[in-house]
Amino acid sequence: MVEEVQRHSVHTLVFRSLKRSHDMFLSSHGFLPPLDLKAETLKKMVKSRDSYGLVLERAKHSDAAKHLALEHSDHIINSHQHIAETQDGSFPGGDTMSSKEGSLVPVIPPQSGPIVHVTSTIQNIGPRKPTTMPKPKWHPPWKLYRVISGHLGWVRCVAVEPGNEWFATGSADRIWDLASGRLKVSLTGHISSVRGLAVSSRHPYLFSCGEDRQVKCWDLEYNKVIRHYHGHLSAVYTLALHPNIDVLVTAGRDATCRVWDMRTKANVHTLTGHTNTIASAICQAAEPQIVTGSHDCTIRLWDLSAGKSKATLTNHKKSVRSLVFHPSLYMFASASPDNLKQWKCPDGRFIQNLTGHNAIINCLAVNPEGVLVSGADNGTLHCWDWRTGYNFQRLQAPVQPGSMDSESGIFSMTFDHSGSRLITTEADKTIKIYREDDTAVS
Repeated sequence: MVEEVQRHSVHTLVFRSLKRSHDMFLSSHGFLPPLDLKAETLKKMVKSRDSYGLVLERAKHSDAAKHLALEHSDHIINSHQHIAETQDGSFPGGDTMSSKEGSLVPVIPPQSGPIVHVTSTIQNIGPRKPTTMPKPKWHPPWKLYRVISGHLGWVRCVAVEPGNEWFATGSADRIWDLASGRLKVSLTGHISSVRGLAVSSRHPYLFSCGEDRQVKCWDLEYNKVIRHYHGHLSAVYTLALHPNIDVLVTAGRDATCRVWDMRTKANVHTLTGHTNTIASAICQAAEPQIVTGSHDCTIRLWDLSAGKSKATLTNHKKSVRSLVFHPSLYMFASASPDNLKQWKCPDGRFIQNLTGHNAIINCLAVNPEGVLVSGADNGTLHCWDWRTGYNFQRLQAPVQPGSMDSESGIFSMTFDHSGSRLITTEADKTIKIYREDDTAVS
């Protein structure tokens, strides 16, 4: 007759196994195994060789060099003593003394064999000087001096016209007078949120793009749409104008950057390579003429004539949401939640990190004085000295009365063309204008 085995829960079985292990090893618990002297000696030898191997080799070479130098100096001393003892001018082996103006000058015979040059391999290492941070340039602090309300939704983008008289903001396109802050004209045409704006310096045109996949060209003399650029498969998040030629660059959620002929509306190039949404695209006259930043955590530098990627920068570990060229230096900056980075053109050589703005950074702006400003989703503004990366001011944008604190995000920003006013567009449906504090002293 087979006895039925009593079934236990997993908890009970595990507990019993633990108890058996405890009872088995309780007697020797706390006693370390005997020390193996051979293994311990071998470990110390390996560790010392790994840590000090180079120094030991140098010390051996130094001892050998000193020994050679001593032998050489003994040989010279013996030769000189031998010369002093033989004042009659004769040397063993037929060597002679040469006379010059009545004095005796010994002629030392050439030594056989190679000449050994003794040099010490260990250099005198002085005390290490402490690293000194370069002194940052003093910049006056910035302060809020105007808040403009008028949009009915999030204000996602801003652009200043080349004459510095007015600026446009994108929610439902509106144009504002820069001096007074009054609304000049409201342009309607997009059927979804406007995400990018640019004003041409060569023509009276305003360009806009939005989440409705549309890219429009507005004639500002008639305030009408005169061209559409069709091709993007999803929302268009950013656009930029080439400063010297009639070329428009757009990019967005379809992970492509498209280059358009402004007049013919032809899609000249479709720049592919990014694997996620392109959040920022910027243009300049010099190489690289186009730079893009993407949510795939990379920055790409593009060859405009060939329509191909020149370089891919993979230093960022999180989404790159904003890029900006310095107005006079041959450099650009990028923003990501991990940090801000500065790069040197044309090959994208990394210069330095700007750390401290620990938030999702949506936008960057830089003025000719070297003030770099970063704006984040939590409404914080950080002002940096471009050259040294010193964070000289931190601001918190105030929320419009009636808005929630979570609506303090800053979506875009730009300096006016004088560099003296900073315009930000925000999630609380307002536009805020900052300027330098005239009363501040260094």
